[in-house]
Amino acid sequence: MELHKYLVVIEKSETGFSAYVPDLSGCIATGSTRKVVERNIYEAVKFHIEGLKEDGLEVPKPTTESEMLVFAA
Repeated sequence: MELHKYLVVIEKSETGFSAYVPDLSGCIATGSTRKVVERNIYEAVKFHIEGLKEDGLEVPKPTTESEMLVFAA
């Protein structure tokens, strides 16, 4: 089994939180709290990868990176 480490972007929304994985097109989740959206996106990634494998498609390798930059406001 090959392990991948994907970047997950979590954003605050008007009704809670949303999350997506830039390297897995269409892999998204929502939740009323950050904890809920984290659990939901974890399950969404697992489901997405299982679906790719079942369809005989290649699982994309992670390519997206992030960095936090600090600016004076």
